Amino acid sequence: MERRSTREALKDALPELAGLDEGVVVIDADVASSTYTKTFAEEFPDRYYSVGIAEQNMVEVASGMALAGMKPYAVAFSSFLAGRAYDQIRCCVAMPDLNVKLIATHAGITVGEDGGTHQMLEDLALMRALPNMTVMVPADYWSARDLIVSSFKYDKPLYIRLGRMDVPIFYSPKEEFKPGGGKIVREGRDVTVIACGIMLFEALKAAEILARQGIEAEVIDCYSVKPLPEDLIQSSVRRTGCCVVAEEHNQVGGLYGAVAESLGINYPVPLRFVAIRDRFGESGAPAELQEYYSLTHREIVGAVAQVWATRRR
Repeated sequence: MERRSTREALKDALPELAGLDEGVVVIDADVASSTYTKTFAEEFPDRYYSVGIAEQNMVEVASGMALAGMKPYAVAFSSFLAGRAYDQIRCCVAMPDLNVKLIATHAGITVGEDGGTHQMLEDLALMRALPNMTVMVPADYWSARDLIVSSFKYDKPLYIRLGRMDVPIFYSPKEEFKPGGGKIVREGRDVTVIACGIMLFEALKAAEILARQGIEAEVIDCYSVKPLPEDLIQSSVRRTGCCVVAEEHNQVGGLYGAVAESLGINYPVPLRFVAIRDRFGESGAPAELQEYYSLTHREIVGAVAQVWATRRR
């Protein structure tokens, strides 16, 4: 199966966006090669801006461009976009509700050897807490590309989380994605497994193992973390009676938090998570870190065993 990183979608999606509207501009923080904005810079040099290693300034420049009627896409590593520039995102983008697209690459522990300072594990919680902000986590190249291109339709602040590691190409180029959406990628009647980003592939592996044990898992790609596809999730959980959430993020405030908040109000069921257990990252190879932080299909199978025993009937 072909593998590509979700950040590679920027290489093709940004030039495509430029063809849709002359107001589309790209700003980055001296990371053109790592984020593939270099391609856009070469094709549209008069619409590309590098502010240097100054993410806070980058967000302020983007907000000014939006106020001037332009359509800026600000691209940087997630640790330094969501983390370092949080105050600017809050005050200069989310609060005035500006049409600024924030594209965060190199998210999660699978950044690898760069270590804990570069492994952003809290960004979904930070972005989800901001009024007016939409938060998206595509799982593969095609979902990332469509989300970036289709973001052009929404005149709102939007945060898209992309990864560095190559992952399987799961979707076809014809698939469409939108804020508030999710996709049932495997149907089942016994347990709902909700995942985003790279954990979708671990969820599908877990579903294969569970099927051999006589448990049919319904797997949902919850690429829209905010707004959450609540109707889709509740419909599935009402059929299965239990739920497991898997994400490459801190257990606090990310997809698990969003699902727990929704189900807690609307349809409480036995619920477990597979996520980073409230700690920072460390240096290591991506595959080794997935094992070290228990972000594999084995943990999902174990979590299913826990909720299955007490599922709501």
